[in-house]
Amino acid sequence: MAGTAGTPGTPRVLRAMNDRAALDLLLAHGPLSRTRIGKLTGLSKPTASQLLARLEAAGLVRATGTSEGRPGPNAQLYAVEPGAAYAAGLDVTPQRIRAAVADITGRTVGEFELPTPGRRSAGPVVQQVTDALDGAVKAAGLARADVHRLVIGTPGAFDPTTGRLRYASHLPGWHSPALLDDLAAALPMPVEYENDVNLVAIAEQRLGAARGHADFVLLWNQEGLGAALVLGGRLHRGWTGGAGEVGFLPVPGTPLVRQVTRANSGGYQELAGAQALPGLARELGVADVPPGPYPEAAAALVARAADHADGPHRELLRTYATRLATGLASLVSVLDPELVVLSGSALTAGGEVLRALVQAELAELAAARPRLVVGDVHEHPVLRGALESALATTRDEVFDTSR
Repeated sequence: MAGTAGTPGTPRVLRAMNDRAALDLLLAHGPLSRTRIGKLTGLSKPTASQLLARLEAAGLVRATGTSEGRPGPNAQLYAVEPGAAYAAGLDVTPQRIRAAVADITGRTVGEFELPTPGRRSAGPVVQQVTDALDGAVKAAGLARADVHRLVIGTPGAFDPTTGRLRYASHLPGWHSPALLDDLAAALPMPVEYENDVNLVAIAEQRLGAARGHADFVLLWNQEGLGAALVLGGRLHRGWTGGAGEVGFLPVPGTPLVRQVTRANSGGYQELAGAQALPGLARELGVADVPPGPYPEAAAALVARAADHADGPHRELLRTYATRLATGLASLVSVLDPELVVLSGSALTAGGEVLRALVQAELAELAAARPRLVVGDVHEHPVLRGALESALATTRDEVFDTSR
């Protein structure tokens, strides 16, 4: 039928496969000549020329200049057309909504941050989401309708059977049963919702320390303590979306927390979460515990402790490493991952010193022996993951020339 995707093996499908291969190469390598594209794809020069002409006519690639500094005539270079599509991401916390827009090459073209203090109802949440998105869209010089897809990252997870947010009672206004319908009505583009730590794992898998790894755990410690589980190259979300909510995990070393969802905390969170570090530091005799919000205070303490070879600061880091390894041992014993990525400011601030201490403690507590690494995506990792997730789907749709 006209207008449907072609049958596998037909010329239309084969052309579309070659088109996508060329577009992916241009994204990965930057501007390339026709000859270079032909060599990388195995296409003949005439076929590569037809491919580029087809993609240029479709508005997916553009000529960007010529190669220089090589023998012979300069060759025309081609690159992905940045304005072929745009995707957006939002990172939601109780304190603010951070938004960004990226063009289809992945370059961020607009950012905006909207403070959201105080308690909220569903109505203000919809307004705040659209205000944050519009701020980033305006910074990019675009209109809301130019955004092809939006991914919103939140703490907790939206239960796929009920559509309601779970595991995040500290995020007021986001628990209305009508919220997702209200947002769908207010936004012109498809919207996806994802757990914030899962988005960090996507960012690390595509851009950072987990590239090339199909099985890994990402442990996050910042506003909350959580994990993302990637098995066989795919995120494992669980039946209700709550896989990785390890802050609720009962662990030795802390009293049992009952009614954990009502308390919005659990044993592992109480033992090793960022909010526990200032008190632990005082217990160990660390002087000048920094004031302020606990994620910032915890990161400052961990960074300072990593710079001390002995004394109360080093004891703080050792105790913290033991606490982290205590909960991590349960995860790696069940999942046996190849890699564990440490992310979030209360982990990355300790750098290699903290990583080595946790690795050594984990070797004492678990039979599995995953390699621990510090995450590489440092700037707004939740937001970067939201953009990467939105871009992946956008590219699949926009780059499909078989339609």
